[in-house]
Amino acid sequence: MATSISRPWAALWGVLAAGAGLAGAELVAGVVGGPPSSPVVAVGAAFIDVIPVPVREFGIRTLGTADKPVLISGIVVVVAAIAAAAGVLAARRRGVGLAILAGLGLLGAIAAGTRPDSGLGTIFPSLVAAAVGMGVLTWLLAVTERAQLVADSAARRPTVRAATSPGGQLGTRPTTMSTTAPTRTPTSPPAPRAPMARRELMWRGGVVVVGSLVAAGGGRTLLARQQAAQDARATFPVPRPPTTAVPAGADLGVDDLSPWRTPSDVFYRIDTALTVPVVDPTTWRLRIHGMVDRPLDITVAQLQKRRIVHRWVTLTCVSNEVGGDLVGNALWTGVPIADLLAEVGVHPAADAVRSTSQDGWTCGTPLSALTDGRSALLAFGMNGEPLPFEHGFPVRMVVPGLYGYVSATKWVVDIEVTRFDRFKAYWSTRGWSEQGPIKTASRIDVPSSGAAVSAGQVVVAGVAWAQHRGISRVEVQVDDGDWNVAHLAGEPTKDSWRQWRWTWDAKPGDHQVRVRAFDTAGEVQTAALAPPAPDGSTGLHMVEVSVG
Repeated sequence: MATSISRPWAALWGVLAAGAGLAGAELVAGVVGGPPSSPVVAVGAAFIDVIPVPVREFGIRTLGTADKPVLISGIVVVVAAIAAAAGVLAARRRGVGLAILAGLGLLGAIAAGTRPDSGLGTIFPSLVAAAVGMGVLTWLLAVTERAQLVADSAARRPTVRAATSPGGQLGTRPTTMSTTAPTRTPTSPPAPRAPMARRELMWRGGVVVVGSLVAAGGGRTLLARQQAAQDARATFPVPRPPTTAVPAGADLGVDDLSPWRTPSDVFYRIDTALTVPVVDPTTWRLRIHGMVDRPLDITVAQLQKRRIVHRWVTLTCVSNEVGGDLVGNALWTGVPIADLLAEVGVHPAADAVRSTSQDGWTCGTPLSALTDGRSALLAFGMNGEPLPFEHGFPVRMVVPGLYGYVSATKWVVDIEVTRFDRFKAYWSTRGWSEQGPIKTASRIDVPSSGAAVSAGQVVVAGVAWAQHRGISRVEVQVDDGDWNVAHLAGEPTKDSWRQWRWTWDAKPGDHQVRVRAFDTAGEVQTAALAPPAPDGSTGLHMVEVSVG
């Protein structure tokens, strides 16, 4: 039997459902999205962007520092009003009311997704808000309908009355036959509609309120921590390098060729963190201990008082396939790890460093790679700016010549000087080799595989790397022909990759173009194909080109 729900209850349920959705979104934003992904914050930021400048300036003059709290409060009030209307509509036309809540979530997702720093993580909280709001409203309305049905059923149940004698006295009917028709006992008139079980409804509503408060409180706590860390990063002091310009001659300027310096926002990112750790630099500490004479516990401020250097270093992931893009070159600013190891006094028997990230990830690095004079750093700057959170802010390890899984600990908080035979790091327990020196590799960027080019002079260009050994020569082969020596760009440091180019006199037809590189010791890149596991892929990169 269908039943109706009073408007006050339906409106209240709509508001509580929207509140539950926003609370869930705050929690999700605190875990995966950060402050910009909060639906209310995202809508508020979008509103500020679209309102006319005179209106914005009037708000600032009138409200001062209270302008943003007033805006946020206004958004919450508007959402509550819309949600109340959605609840009333949903009580009678369920789909219409739920569609309004879905629309609110979509609006938040659009607002968050169109921000300059948006991504999948920024729209997810708004989608969660819509899903949670719709689910809670459906549940509350269903509970209310059941309670109303129970109350109505009890109210309609007939009341049984005892028979009375004609004189009004209780007794038995006479046994003599009567010539008159039997008298029917009158039934009670329909009872008025019974009130719903208010206690049950209030209990259900209370569950939603308490759950929402807990979720919102947890989300706001996480967001506040993230915001504090982001504010600290915005003012984080990174000593400026003498220049962040690309060294003369290092970039050939070929269209579609990977730039010699990789911008921080497109630098490859590989890690095991489900969410990016957001570490407040004011509370960050690094512990250096183990097989040392003088253990050290150091803050960011204390770290920055040491000798600071700026080094161009190319990083490569061991998971990079032949011709893959899990490689990038940047200018790193930090403190040489060798200086700190000398400060603590390393025991002669030690041969490894076990470093640990804020999220518990571990890696093992050969001690020799940190003390042999290469630019192994505790870095806090990238391309002249503070490290992005995604790349290890406030401090990470950078070690030329080693794959990242054995050297590039992000968000590093612990360094233990030890021996390889005393521990297993994260990836070494999963079948990867214990030590990961980078192999010589090269890649063709131009033309791309499958490209169609015109016959004649065609520029073939790419990059090659052999960190801490350097590249001495690059050769290009078309089909099964001779190997041709390519022109190399300058090499400011052997710890960075090197651009190359070769001009091909292309003839019509379909062709295969390959590349190989030599390190400074004269060792040629192997042509043997091998997958990334357990110690890095090998093989020659090849592209197929159609010449017309």
